[in-house]
Amino acid sequence: MDLRVVIWNRETPATEEALLELLQEQDLRVYNWSNEPNDVFHGHTHGYHKVLYVVKGSIRFELPTRNENFTLRPGDRLDLPAGIRHAATVGPVGVTCFEAHVY
Repeated sequence: MDLRVVIWNRETPATEEALLELLQEQDLRVYNWSNEPNDVFHGHTHGYHKVLYVVKGSIRFELPTRNENFTLRPGDRLDLPAGIRHAATVGPVGVTCFEAHVY
C-alpha cells in the first residue's frame, strides 16, 4: 500500500456517520480516539498500515524521511504504510479521528 492523503472535497461537510460508513464498507475494524489541543506525538513508526479519517478538529503530520508535512481536517483521510516514520501535532481545538489497522 502507498502513502496517500485524500482531502474531503464534497459539497457537504463530513459527518461522523458518513466517515464511519466509508470505513465499514472496506470491512475495516474501526476505533476512535481524541487528543487535546496541541498534543504532540513524537517521531515513531508502526508495524501495520494505518487508515485514518479526521472527524473533528485537525492534526498536522510530519514525515521527515520524505520531507513532507500536511494538515488533515474533518473528512480528510490518511493511508500510512507500515514502517514510515512520522510525527504529529494536534491542532488548536483538539482532534477526533477514526482509525483502522491493516496487517
